[in-house]
Amino acid sequence: MFAWINGEGAALKQHTPGRTNYITRLKANAGNRPFPLNPNFISEPILSEELRNEIYRRVVDRKQSVRAVSVDLGVDMRRVAAVVRLVELEKRWRQQGKSLALPYARAVHEMVPVTNLRNDLDARPHESINDLPVHRLTDPQIFYPVSESRQFTRVDAGRVFSAAPALPHREVERDAADPDEAVSKITQNPSHIERVGKGDDEQQVLQPADVRIPHPHLVAHERQMRSNPNEIRENMKLYRERLQQEEAAEQERKRLAKERAEQQSVRVQPEGSRFEFRIKDVVVSRETTGADGRGAQAPGRRYGVPTYDRKKGQVKIPTRVEV
Repeated sequence: MFAWINGEGAALKQHTPGRTNYITRLKANAGNRPFPLNPNFISEPILSEELRNEIYRRVVDRKQSVRAVSVDLGVDMRRVAAVVRLVELEKRWRQQGKSLALPYARAVHEMVPVTNLRNDLDARPHESINDLPVHRLTDPQIFYPVSESRQFTRVDAGRVFSAAPALPHREVERDAADPDEAVSKITQNPSHIERVGKGDDEQQVLQPADVRIPHPHLVAHERQMRSNPNEIRENMKLYRERLQQEEAAEQERKRLAKERAEQQSVRVQPEGSRFEFRIKDVVVSRETTGADGRGAQAPGRRYGVPTYDRKKGQVKIPTRVEV
């Protein structure tokens, strides 16, 4: 061991700031693979302090949307939302006089790859921002016979997986003539998606990947760039307009949802009290309680059903970040 440390491993004694100190660095083209005997393991990069603070400034100070910041900096929308919450928590702790584990954070940033803030347009993104999770309806294999003369698209495949009838030819031709408008119509009004099934089995029709990805407007922008490669300024103008329309539609949906929640509840605040009681009417029926009696829409029915809140092994912390 000492012979290796004094020989080939001598280059790893002193850590070079700004780069990892993996043993695989001694080999050419090792990349971010810290284990020589496990080349399939890749050490994923983390956000640098400069990039993290830039995300917070754009969202909080410049009032940019999470979607726009995600596209500009190449960071997933869920990570952007998590960074904003984390930086806000750090600022609150500093105001309260709590200590932060800054030496530990600096040590971690020296141990793993880091994505730094770059201002050039050709900067490599931190991660893929348009990943599409596997939908549960696509798990089974379905053999669906289709005639050779029929044009079978991803829209048709989604309807087959959802056990929905085929669309009329008029709607198919209309969506094929303007695919960008067809996608925008669904993404800006997701409540208008067709539903199939009855009772507890009711669900939305599975939409194609162009609709379900986090940034569907990027597909329209790429299609516009390929059709008009010389109109760069006009293409960017259309891209910004699409992004503004998506953001405006999302804000409108949130506003309407908040208004509906306010209308369904009655607020009562006793005089001289700092507490406010919110009273909401509930309907106890099979549709609200569900087949197992645990439906969240009728909480009064759950009093006779055992709860799993204190059972061991149950996950009681948030498992995802809502954007």
